[in-house]
Amino acid sequence: MKISQEKKLINLENKYGAHNYLPLEVVIKKGRGIWVWDINNKKYMDFLAAYSALNQGHCHPRLIRAIIKQAKQLTLTSRAFYNNLLPQLCEQLCKLSGFEKALLMNSGAEAVETAIKAARKWGYLKKGIAQNKAEIIVAKNNFHGRTTTIISCSSDKQYRFGFGPYTKGFKIVNYNDIEVIKKAINKNTAAILLEPIQGEAGVIIPKKNYLKKVKALCEKNNVLLILDEIQSSFGRTGKMFCYEWSNIKPDGLIIGKALSGGMYPISAFLSSKKVMDVFKPGDHGSTYGGNPLACAIALEAIKIIKDEKLVKKANQLGKYALKFLQKIKNPLIYEIRGVGLWLAIELNKPLARHYCEKLMSEGILCKEAHQNIIRLAPPLIIKKKELQLALKKVNKIFMI
Repeated sequence: MKISQEKKLINLENKYGAHNYLPLEVVIKKGRGIWVWDINNKKYMDFLAAYSALNQGHCHPRLIRAIIKQAKQLTLTSRAFYNNLLPQLCEQLCKLSGFEKALLMNSGAEAVETAIKAARKWGYLKKGIAQNKAEIIVAKNNFHGRTTTIISCSSDKQYRFGFGPYTKGFKIVNYNDIEVIKKAINKNTAAILLEPIQGEAGVIIPKKNYLKKVKALCEKNNVLLILDEIQSSFGRTGKMFCYEWSNIKPDGLIIGKALSGGMYPISAFLSSKKVMDVFKPGDHGSTYGGNPLACAIALEAIKIIKDEKLVKKANQLGKYALKFLQKIKNPLIYEIRGVGLWLAIELNKPLARHYCEKLMSEGILCKEAHQNIIRLAPPLIIKKKELQLALKKVNKIFMI
């Protein structure tokens, strides 16, 4: 029996690659805007957007031009020398966010590790916490990455199993519960690290005043509030940064993914002078962090979000999409929720992958969260007609 080219490639990856992912069985070879094509030239709408890294869409022509132009000039200097683009990106990020300092890294997990190190050292040098006693409060069902330190603050058994011993210094409390945070805070608490919306948990949206109350607790107890917006920033929720919905400003912000529009790994930790100045030369760094190629791409990625009004677009289309989806009637659906173009369909049974596969057969690519939640997060450049087409197909697969 002849094996298809698609199956050959899947088998090849399964043979030579580590089995740390379970992808849907589609082999993508090309992407433009919200669309991708498999090796058989079948066309799909991308409704995952690489976990919100592709807010600007696949292969945005402005980003292509930026990467080619910079690649011909300078790609890497290391931080042993200054380069001409890092200071410009730091300035842009600080002006955009209102923070005073930026520290550039590569992956989202690296930026989270940076924030953890900054919070701990701030706790020792500025708050007066006894050495090696600093604690950081995190939420159950969080997702901040998969490094050894970060899984130590995860409540997900799979992320942790087999990777101990774990890093100490984390307290895990229920998300969206201000009372448990009150009880968890003590003299050794350096920071509270949260996602303003829990993405990998299934687009879990907290109560309206939750973050505001957490911020007030932090101010009262001299504790840093650090928000992980690796997925939720740059317009995904209909605001430039998700925390803006709560009318607060955290003490630190972690960003990544859409900062490069899916072109190149780049992330950042943003904070105040009082926090960032705990770092001295040699304390922390990255050979590739803040490299000229990444900075050139990020500068253009930010301009695209502004020029194409993607924040406003996500807000408007997100409201339309949520209203449409909430009209779907099927007893299998427990809840439909979302903010901006970040939506979730939670099921009563662990059938999310089954429905993601059904959507794939309809030309829509998305991914399950856990076993019972379907996430829908298209690139923010999507047109209303394209969104309507996709939503009709979602409705179709749930028709009884």
